[in-house]
Amino acid sequence: MKYCIIIPDGMADYPIEKLGGRTPLETARTPYLDLLSENGRIGTVQTIPRGFPPGSDVANLTIVGYNPSDYYTGRAPLEAASIGIQLEEEDCAFRCNFITANEDTLVDFCAGHIKTEEADILIKLLNERFGNDAIQFYTGKSYRHIMVYKGTQKINTTCFPPHDIMGKSIKAHLPKGKGSEILIDIMERSRELLDNHDINKVRIDLQENPANMIWLWGHGYRPRMPSFQERFNLKGAVITAVDLIKGISLYLGWDIINVPGATGYYDTDYSNKGKYAIEALENHDMVLVHIESPDEAGHAGNIKEKVTAIEQIDSKIIGPIIDAGNSFQELRILVLPDHYTPIEKRTHTPEPVPFVICGTGIQKGDGKPLTEANAAASKLHIRKGHELIEHLISGSF
Repeated sequence: MKYCIIIPDGMADYPIEKLGGRTPLETARTPYLDLLSENGRIGTVQTIPRGFPPGSDVANLTIVGYNPSDYYTGRAPLEAASIGIQLEEEDCAFRCNFITANEDTLVDFCAGHIKTEEADILIKLLNERFGNDAIQFYTGKSYRHIMVYKGTQKINTTCFPPHDIMGKSIKAHLPKGKGSEILIDIMERSRELLDNHDINKVRIDLQENPANMIWLWGHGYRPRMPSFQERFNLKGAVITAVDLIKGISLYLGWDIINVPGATGYYDTDYSNKGKYAIEALENHDMVLVHIESPDEAGHAGNIKEKVTAIEQIDSKIIGPIIDAGNSFQELRILVLPDHYTPIEKRTHTPEPVPFVICGTGIQKGDGKPLTEANAAASKLHIRKGHELIEHLISGSF
């Protein structure tokens, strides 16, 4: 049996007036997703357990069968693994965003999707000025980077995801709690350092948002979890451009398939993701394909890009995988967003997400298309989201 999980990140949404009261998923032309729904089953799954923040870290751990209550320690340790950072037991990793600040307002959580080459120069400068035995910065991709704290003072703070506070006060959302003064000092000094950097002067001249401050959040310590092979006796692989998903996959012991043109943004190469997923299924039991673009559109409040992303995923990833299904004697396909990223809210929300499963041994449902409303009205609701993977493997719903 082969298993393919396709995650259009943040695809789920609320009805939008400009779309005639439809969601982007209901609006998008998705003949292949409709084909899965016609021949499989739709339902909802709770990917965000009660009490957890509605982030991709928690949601994707849930989807691959790891209960966040047992395994979640924070977002940054997962991303750190993906860029080769070996955390010691007492090390605390932080997600380090480059953001755009204007006076007391957080204008842009991703600094205009700054290029990695530009960001690397700024990360090296941060290490030169602020790095020491207790603090080190590591380059990730675009606006997403890591800071590791090795100091003796324990940090137990509340930090705010920057994508949740766009257009809001910086001072009101600085870290709070034990050790927060350490983080605030670094964040405020970063602004003094970066504000007039040549890279940012050029970005402003080009009418691009400057990376004039860092934002620390998503902190945690190294997680301990058994491999996917140990738990399920299956060999897995992942296709994604996002460090967080790569980090989770490394802890699972999955192979990371690097796809040319995969960017984690609207311009990602959807066709290559589909092609490489089919190839990966040849020598892996399970392949997870993660696509970030619907989530980016949700955060940006961009209806058109979200609809387009869903259509591209359908035609260039889901379609080719369905068409290649005859190459495999037995195949099950699961498609679901990890969480909602509503255009209206421009951030993640925690309600159960719609899913469709189709393939070998899966009983047909009522044949209704996969939409948020149809899934909610179905009779299939998985409240313990980490059990979804077991249903996928066993074929029992």
